[in-house]
Amino acid sequence: MYYFDPHIHMVSRTTDDYETLAKMGCVGMSEPAFWAGFDRGSVESFRDYFRQLTEFEPSRAAQYGIQHYTWLCINAKEAENVELSREVIKMIPEFLDKPNVLGIGEIGLNKNTKNESTIFLEHMELAIQYNQQILIHTPHLEDKYQGTRMILDMLTGDSRIDTTRVLVDHVEEHTAKEVLDRGFWAGMTLYPVTKCTPQRAADIIELCGAERLLVNSAGDWGPSKPTAVPDLILELRRRGHSEALIRKVVYDNPIEFFSQSQNFSFTPPQ
Repeated sequence: MYYFDPHIHMVSRTTDDYETLAKMGCVGMSEPAFWAGFDRGSVESFRDYFRQLTEFEPSRAAQYGIQHYTWLCINAKEAENVELSREVIKMIPEFLDKPNVLGIGEIGLNKNTKNESTIFLEHMELAIQYNQQILIHTPHLEDKYQGTRMILDMLTGDSRIDTTRVLVDHVEEHTAKEVLDRGFWAGMTLYPVTKCTPQRAADIIELCGAERLLVNSAGDWGPSKPTAVPDLILELRRRGHSEALIRKVVYDNPIEFFSQSQNFSFTPPQ
């Protein structure tokens, strides 16, 4: 089965991983801007990073028939540095016309602080000003429920935000339903240790249904598995779910959501 991974950090993966993903059926992916494993010290380091996301990674992916898209921001971990964050936000429009840029993301909260909220709102303003889709990072573990509620309140508190153009990622059992009920798209991240296992993700699909629900591998610096989406496909087949439902979650839904971006020019495999 072909699938589209809507959230995977390929800058942290080897070229061999692209080959493996292609063999497993991955035909498209989107890569949100995220933390580099350390806090960057200047706006120029982000400019170089955005060039990597818009120039180098698409070319690596294309070698294996995978179509690569990306999102731009300064992530929540580095948002405590408000001065640097504002310099990066000011620079982002230089890249919004790049052909693989889908929008602003992954923005959100890390420890639910005042500075993180300030920069989140300024990213929101940027997305509104340039009519960009938004991809949201929700906090980890004990900060997740409160942080998710804070994010949803900030988003719905601005009447200019179209909830159908916002993907709220890293949902779990205690946050998925509220995200969907408030009109957003929801993403489940499959991690070997934290976030969702394939089994828990399958439970959430059975609880919430397949509408506006996506699944991704993240594939970042920590313990992660870039081929986690096929693991979910197998789990859903084991449970007897139809191929149509599985395809909707892993292929149709990402394409439907991303198609709202003016730069999304995905060519389905023949």
